[in-house]
Amino acid sequence: MIVLVVFVPASHADAVRRAAAEAGAGRIGNYRACSFSAPGTGRFEPLDGAQPAIGRIGELEVVAEERVEVVCDRSVARAVAEAILAAHPYEEPAWHAYETLGFTDL
Repeated sequence: MIVLVVFVPASHADAVRRAAAEAGAGRIGNYRACSFSAPGTGRFEPLDGAQPAIGRIGELEVVAEERVEVVCDRSVARAVAEAILAAHPYEEPAWHAYETLGFTDL
């Protein structure tokens, strides 16, 4: 399994979760669209050349965000990442992915 984590403005978190589920993320046993979210605060300063969805060039921006985590099979991981990034409002979303160990791997 692959875990994808993305930091998204709270206003767009539902859209990102929906996009991830529609691409195949969040299937655990007999369940679908499983995800985890935690609130947080994102901070960034757009530099010259940026086209920020929120904020202004040269000014520190503080945004209420959510950390959204989903799991998926490796076979759909790229499609899920693409769906998440397409639904995300930021020009350069902060995200990462990592592989997990299953119970039989322990």
